[in-house]
This record gives sequence, C-alpha cells and structure tokens, in this order.
Amino acid sequence: MKKILLKFVSFFIINKKVFNITVLGLIQIVRKVFSMGIDLDKELLEKHFRVTIFGSARIEKGDPIYTSIFELAKMISEAGMDLVTGGGPGLMNAASEGHHAGRKDEKAHSVGLRITLPFEQEVAAHLDIKKEFDRFSSRLDNFMRLSNAVVVAPGGVGTLLELLYTWQLMQVKYICNVPIILLGEMWIDLINWIKKWPLRNELVNQEDIELLFLAKNSKEAFNIIQEAYDAYKIKDAKFCLNYKKYKI
Repeated sequence: MKKILLKFVSFFIINKKVFNITVLGLIQIVRKVFSMGIDLDKELLEKHFRVTIFGSARIEKGDPIYTSIFELAKMISEAGMDLVTGGGPGLMNAASEGHHAGRKDEKAHSVGLRITLPFEQEVAAHLDIKKEFDRFSSRLDNFMRLSNAVVVAPGGVGTLLELLYTWQLMQVKYICNVPIILLGEMWIDLINWIKKWPLRNELVNQEDIELLFLAKNSKEAFNIIQEAYDAYKIKDAKFCLNYKKYKI
C-alpha cells in the first residue's frame, strides 16, 4: 500500500496538480496510477486467442442485443478464448459478464482497454486486466495488437470508428487478416451501401468487402470465430499474430 501511495504522490508532483485539482482530475490521476503496473506486452507473450468485441455503451440489460453479446462472450469463454473490450458500460459490460459466466478456469482472461473521457463512465465488471488511455489512437492501436478476431456489435460513432479503423488496417495489410464479424441487422444496410456506392464506383475492391462477415445472431458469430480459432491451433507458430505484425 505504501508503494502505491508513493507512486500516487510522485505522479501528483510531477504533473504539478497538487493544488486546485478538480474531483474529475483526481479520479483520472488515480486511474493512471493504478494502470501503471499493467503490462500488455507481458499479456501478449502468453499464447491466448483473443476476441475483441466493439459495441455501444448505451445499450442496457434487458435489450435483446445485450443478451446476444452476453451469450456470445459466454461461448468465447467456454472455448478458452480471451475477451477484449473497451472496459465500459453497455455492451462492453454484457461481454464481460458473459465471459465471466462461461469461465471454466483462470486461463481465459477478460481485458478492458478504457479511455479517459470528460465525464465519468462505469467500469465493466469482471475485468482481469485494465488499462487506461488518454488518446483514442493509442487505445485503437492496442486493440489491433491484441485481436485475433473482431466482433462489431450495434453501436454509434465510436463503434463505427473502431470498425473502419480495423478494416482500413487490414485493407493495407498493416494487420493480419482476422475475421471482422458484423453482428446484427443494423449492418446489412451498411454493406448494401458499400456495394452500391464505393464498390460500384471502384473506390473499394471486392476483396475488401470479403474481409467483412455478417452474422445474424451470436451462434453464427461464434461459428466464424471458432473457424479462426481452429486455424490458430493448427498453425501454431506460423499463425499470423498482430502483436508481431503491427508495430506501434
């Protein structure tokens, strides 16, 4: 405890925020201090297959989409895979709860890559590893390094950013060809729009669209993930890993 307090005081003084600090500022500093000891590189060295789930922070328990994400994350955990989310409320919490419910042992981890916002945001339950970021760009880069498969659930601007960032890096071969799974009906119109406008006008290629997979429900999404996981287990050392390919 003394070491933690010393870290806190040192951080406090270095950042010249001893005086006139707001409550929100104090909360942010505490979060940074407690995330200092988290080493994602150490986590990456472990041979775990990791599934990232992106989705809205606004969708609450009781919504069918919340239930679907809970069920998907539970299947991911039961299969022994790690989970990576934004570590916040809504669908991120649904995923964390589902992953915890399906856990058979302590080998499968739930990782939360959180972002510092100008307003307070709940922390998802049952996170084994938490990391705080001040910049969306750094956070997105670490999502890319960790991901062996990506599920994009319904969401807003943040979820769209995460989807397009993943798709862009895969298109230019900065990251491995991992499945990008669009879960739910809301993505059907997006795919149709991409085919109608960018594809028809030769602004994207057919191969780019083939990187995206539509899944109607959690079972369909898991089947796609399972195929990638099977390939990961067969290829072992030869399997393309983003933490080796994608350099920050």
